[in-house]
Amino acid sequence: MTRAVVLLSGGLDSTTAAAMARREGWELYALTMKYGQVHRAELEAARRVAASLGVSRHLELDVNLAAFGGSSLTGEGAIPKDELDAPGIPSTYVPARNTVFLSLAMAWAEVLGAERIVIGVNALDYSGYPDCRPEFIAAFEYLASLATKAGVEGRSLRVYAPLQHLTKAGIIRLGGELGVDYSLTHSCYDPAPDGRACRHCDSCLLRSRGFAEAGVPDPAVR
Repeated sequence: MTRAVVLLSGGLDSTTAAAMARREGWELYALTMKYGQVHRAELEAARRVAASLGVSRHLELDVNLAAFGGSSLTGEGAIPKDELDAPGIPSTYVPARNTVFLSLAMAWAEVLGAERIVIGVNALDYSGYPDCRPEFIAAFEYLASLATKAGVEGRSLRVYAPLQHLTKAGIIRLGGELGVDYSLTHSCYDPAPDGRACRHCDSCLLRSRGFAEAGVPDPAVR
């Protein structure tokens, strides 16, 4: 059976990508990062999703990117609200986050003998992050072919990013076909102490728009 390391945040996209990998029949190993994010409610969501997917192991790794700063997601400045269509890269971009996450997933994949890394990046409905683009994913996959024992020995480690060219609505429709329970997921960058979504950050707005365009209610909205 093909083994796959899934980068699982507990959000809508990573959950859908993981469900797609499960449909392929792969044995899933979930990797969740505690990177100093202010929206730590997503960690509990990742635990719920991992349990629902029946992963073989769920590893939570401490990688404190807040020590570097540079992002409102790690506590530097306020989370922007109602600015989804603002030009430029938003303050919620975490420098090199996906590069760091994929590198750690690559390391674990080598140890496990896994052939796939699963990531839920999306190049259409996203907040302008440079490390969500297909060019980046292709470049990292090439790096993996050069930087790993598996690659040198001719055993390819592929990055499975099945959501790259889907809209958020398309992702939600796909998740519905896969039986994904989106009530388990969390997307908000600035939740209330009880975990309630703010409904105004970029992630909340993208999620809300996606469910509206898909024509289905968001089961996580309270």
